[in-house]
Amino acid sequence: MSSQNQTLRTLLQPLMQDPPHLPSYAPIFQLLTGHNFLKLGQQIHAHMALRGIEPNSFVGAKMVAMYASSGDLDSAIVVFDRIINPSSLLFNSIIRAYTLYGFAEKTIGSYIRMHRLGLRADNFTFPFVLKSCVVLSSRWMGKCVHGQSLRIGLEFDLYVGNSLIDMYVKCGDISDAHKLFDIMPARDVSSWNVLIAGYMKDGEINVAVDLFERMPNRNIVSWTAMISGYTQNGLAEQALDLFDEMLQEGSEVKPNWVTVMSILPACAHSAALERGRSIHNFASRIGLNSNSSVQTALVAMYAKCGSLVDAHHCFEKIRHNEKSLIAWNTMITAYASHGCGMESVSTFEDMIRAGIQPDGITFLGLLSGCSHCGLVDVGLKYFNCMSVVYSVEPRVEHYACVVDLLGRAGRLVEAMELIDQMPMQAGPSIWGAMLAACRSHRNLEIAEVAARKLFVLEPDNSGNYVLLSNMYAEVGMWEEVKNLRAILKCQGMKKSPGGSWIEINGKAHLFLGGDTSHPQAKEIYMLLEALPEKIKAAGYIPDTSFVLHDVSEEEKEYNLMTHSEKLAIAFGLLNTSPGVVLRVTKNLRICIDCHTATKFISKIYGREIIVRDVNRFHHFKDGSCSCRDYW
Repeated sequence: MSSQNQTLRTLLQPLMQDPPHLPSYAPIFQLLTGHNFLKLGQQIHAHMALRGIEPNSFVGAKMVAMYASSGDLDSAIVVFDRIINPSSLLFNSIIRAYTLYGFAEKTIGSYIRMHRLGLRADNFTFPFVLKSCVVLSSRWMGKCVHGQSLRIGLEFDLYVGNSLIDMYVKCGDISDAHKLFDIMPARDVSSWNVLIAGYMKDGEINVAVDLFERMPNRNIVSWTAMISGYTQNGLAEQALDLFDEMLQEGSEVKPNWVTVMSILPACAHSAALERGRSIHNFASRIGLNSNSSVQTALVAMYAKCGSLVDAHHCFEKIRHNEKSLIAWNTMITAYASHGCGMESVSTFEDMIRAGIQPDGITFLGLLSGCSHCGLVDVGLKYFNCMSVVYSVEPRVEHYACVVDLLGRAGRLVEAMELIDQMPMQAGPSIWGAMLAACRSHRNLEIAEVAARKLFVLEPDNSGNYVLLSNMYAEVGMWEEVKNLRAILKCQGMKKSPGGSWIEINGKAHLFLGGDTSHPQAKEIYMLLEALPEKIKAAGYIPDTSFVLHDVSEEEKEYNLMTHSEKLAIAFGLLNTSPGVVLRVTKNLRICIDCHTATKFISKIYGREIIVRDVNRFHHFKDGSCSCRDYW
């Protein structure tokens, strides 16, 4: 800083001349960047005005850059507008300023004005203009800019070329991006990284992998793009394997905070709690404990892996003034998914007191939390004040939450009235919530209405047909059952197979319903054969009401005992020590019988069992569930 001050004093000396030398101002304004020198820059500008000195385009460009980089865009615009004969350098300064402040349309407008004045754009102009094309999702404008760069011979400038590839990728034209990449005479690591990220975003995994393997040099961005891409495409194991490769001794690069944030969702996706803990430990070792973004990602990971205590602990470690809207939303949603509605509400109120403005995601978590634990009036209160108090307009997802809220409570007529009053068309989430509520409360009349809507909205979703078929079977409407099964058969639809997995010693074990392929299948089925007698003695009564109705009662009970979640729990009991918490993830909603049986299993074996299904978490302990059978 002292050497910078010395340089500044040297540069200020010519200003004391009478009259001062105009070009002397340029290096001074160039040096006065950053908020620390804004006041001095304003004083020198005032000094010029007092002496009647008007900046030319060269000095003006430096002044615009100084004001913009110091947080005073308005003054930068005033300076720009006063220059009579603008230059390319001056336009570059204001284009850069508009882009950095997020005014994409003004960036494009300035570029068009520059072009009309006959001023030549250069390799500093195009990257900022192309970035604004991305913000506006204007592929058409991006192609026009590409044409301009081609005409003046800058298409193959490395900086411009990379910006063009980035524009095409982010505007959804990966084909043109790859064509440009192929003909570029010089490419750097950024050229490869942008293309890899684009193919990962489009789900073209094999192409991205091929590019990654062919890269002459890779940096941290390359590795992180691959890990993030694997995670976003649901390939958790590949993401975790690549992360492990980075950790190996001799690896060319090591993970940073962005890499850690990219890999944690992979742990959440596969419910790999132990892997998540080891990554958390790694993050702590490299000093990321104070990084609020990493802590927020850890909150989400622990919550989705079933450890709400750890999620809350990580949330509390974030400094109060660093808790962003994303952090608050993550914690509210975490509580909601675990059925802790009151905690969701109290966290929301803490967020409001902290001065954070909620958004649509906030209310999705809040309303979901109220729905999962029966806080009907509380949920309705928040829904009704969303737009009035918090200026958040309810979307179809919010209406779906409220339909679910009312439906779970048995207030089906009110739910239907809400659907009729909605300002938008009710979608599958709305009618799906309605159908599920009708199943729980055995209202066949409204169920038929909801199902008919779903047959149109989701013609390939077999679950809707199966659910209505089971409701018909319950009341002996066998002709209707036969008709629905005929439709399923005719259209070639099959029921989605139920699958559950459990992590033991860092390895995930997957089970499908009736699965006999596991190496320990014999031991698992022996345990399950003895299980009904044990839990029946404790009061368990099999619920066969939703099993196919044209099979014997004995077959129904056997089918129940081979559901995927029971197989996973049996495997966990066989392979863990007494007292170890069992964590099971299911791809569908847990069935009523499995829910009941798991309560008895938790009591008989003295185990805490956490089941994450497609809707929420169920924490079973001592014969009861955290949902209090309200699900």
